[in-house]
Amino acid sequence: MKCFAVIGNPIDHSLSPRIHKLFAEQVGIKLDYRKQKVQSGELSDEITRFFTNGGSGLNVTVPHKQAAYALCDDLSPRAKLAGSVNTLYMNEGQLIGENTDGVGLVKDITDNLEISCQKAKMLIIGAGGASRGIIEPLLAESPRSIDIVNRTFSKAAKLAKIFKKLGNIRALSFDELLSDYDIIINASSSSLQQDLPAVPEKCLASGQLAYDLMYADSATTFMSFAAQAGCKQQADGLGMLVEQAAEAFAIWNGYQPETKTVIACLRQ
Repeated sequence: MKCFAVIGNPIDHSLSPRIHKLFAEQVGIKLDYRKQKVQSGELSDEITRFFTNGGSGLNVTVPHKQAAYALCDDLSPRAKLAGSVNTLYMNEGQLIGENTDGVGLVKDITDNLEISCQKAKMLIIGAGGASRGIIEPLLAESPRSIDIVNRTFSKAAKLAKIFKKLGNIRALSFDELLSDYDIIINASSSSLQQDLPAVPEKCLASGQLAYDLMYADSATTFMSFAAQAGCKQQADGLGMLVEQAAEAFAIWNGYQPETKTVIACLRQ
């Protein structure tokens, strides 16, 4: 039986074991998928121990994605751009790092929510690791533009510079934001504190989708704010969670699982 795990801190809330169990049932394979709390100082030893003991694949979550990136022997092109990894596996004795977050987000928006990113004006709120992981797959969808806004402008400017060769992307201050964004993505940690990003309502008023990378049992603070501002549709990050997990499952097992039924099951 293949063994997998997700490592992070905190980790008790993780839905990954349930998601991968549902995927495995679809394709008729048996696997053991666990969640493991790992402190920052233990990361390298725990990764080594897992694969030495015959583990097949690891998912990495907060706060270890960037540290795991630094431990890899080789990286996929999108992981290099993201500067972080959420999926690990061994290949001929080499630790390989992949990042499936951005692909998961795009699939949730385009396939599940049925909203096209092509020619869309996008706004990304936040310039941390979550933003960096989603920008390249979003630019690959050929949006009209992506604006990044962040409390510390220099961080947004740095991200815009990194990805500028891939498409029309720029950093703006909050005062410079437009009033006609199609897709607004909250990649900040504001919803964790039940707080609101300092984005004016005008940015959401004519929006087609307000997407919060966080997920919860009910609407996040950002989703409620977007609805009040007039944005047509709101979504949390549960679909992204399932879609990024499906990408990891396919990398490890060679099967692309169906995701819509899994999302529906978790919503219940």
